Amino acid sequence: MTDAGASRRQPPQRRRRLPWFTEVVVAVLGVALVQAFLVKPFGVPSQSMENSLHIGDRILVNRLDHTLDRGDVVVFGHGAQWQDRHLPTAANPLERALRAVGDVVGIGPSNTSYTVKRVIGLPGEHVACCTDRGAVTVDDRPLVEPYVFEDLPFVPGTLDCSSSPRSTRCFPEITVPRENLLVLGDHRSQSADSVIGCRGATDGQECARFVPFDRVVGPVVLRFWPPGDVGAIPR
Repeated sequence: MTDAGASRRQPPQRRRRLPWFTEVVVAVLGVALVQAFLVKPFGVPSQSMENSLHIGDRILVNRLDHTLDRGDVVVFGHGAQWQDRHLPTAANPLERALRAVGDVVGIGPSNTSYTVKRVIGLPGEHVACCTDRGAVTVDDRPLVEPYVFEDLPFVPGTLDCSSSPRSTRCFPEITVPRENLLVLGDHRSQSADSVIGCRGATDGQECARFVPFDRVVGPVVLRFWPPGDVGAIPR
């Protein structure tokens, strides 16, 4: 005869857990998949995007969105120089390991440097500076850029693109190559961007550097740190 009371007193079976190291591997793989295909966090490394973004801000980048427009703030990867794909291989094994972890989780050092800038010129467009009021033009149309902070000095009739010396805000007309972007920082006087080598020049295309499409991680969708500044990036 079955003891019904005894059977009711049997403790429930616990769900069998995976070994801790297996759970860690699964968690890391989950993070890697999310960052590889959906969104990836980044830290803002410099003051070149003030006052839209500040050093230490944490941002999320949309890896699914490959349609970029003028005014988008984007993150792109490069090596020690923009023309390099990756940083030189670390000699220290510990640094190599830390970089590998950083590649996965988006925190700490990695094998790629990342820069945040704003898209100004799209493929085939002609970008120049400045109008008589000091504005950047795209295909001869002046841009309205409310996000620009501490621009380079420009005084119409005194320090402009016709004066001597010439304003360092000025740069010659630059044609953006196919499959590339021309990017500038919002903090124009403190930004090493696409036209840093062209400032004050009167002609020439070779002074510019561009961002190939395949180096772009994606557009920034929001800032999630610090908590008081959570939200979209100004356009």
